Amino acid sequence: VQLQASGGGLVEAGGSLRLSCSGSGRTFSRYTIGWFRQAPGKEREFLSGISRGGGRTQYADSVKGRFTISRDNAKNTVFLQMNSLKPEDTAVYYCAGVSTISSAPIPTRQMSYDDWGQGTQVTVSS
Repeated sequence: VQLQASGGGLVEAGGSLRLSCSGSGRTFSRYTIGWFRQAPGKEREFLSGISRGGGRTQYADSVKGRFTISRDNAKNTVFLQMNSLKPEDTAVYYCAGVSTISSAPIPTRQMSYDDWGQGTQVTVSS
């Protein structure tokens, strides 16, 4: 599946942004989708993931309670609602997908995902 992340931008600390990950093709609903980010000089880190049907989600401790992942398979889109943003959230955000069976756990490692979007920049000013 081809993925495209969008929705990044510049926001003040405490503000919100909603990122979108749009997928191509009729098989999008077979894909577990994850969100990652990479800040300058740091490794890419897992933020959140959502199962094929949207019934299961997973979050990194760093974003739990502030970020919410959801999906609309009819529109081939996964969303990441980001609230209470902090300057340390500044990074390039990527979505990634992997075709899985319905009961598969949500992967948190980069190497578990096969398809990646191009990234969208999020900058949070203090």
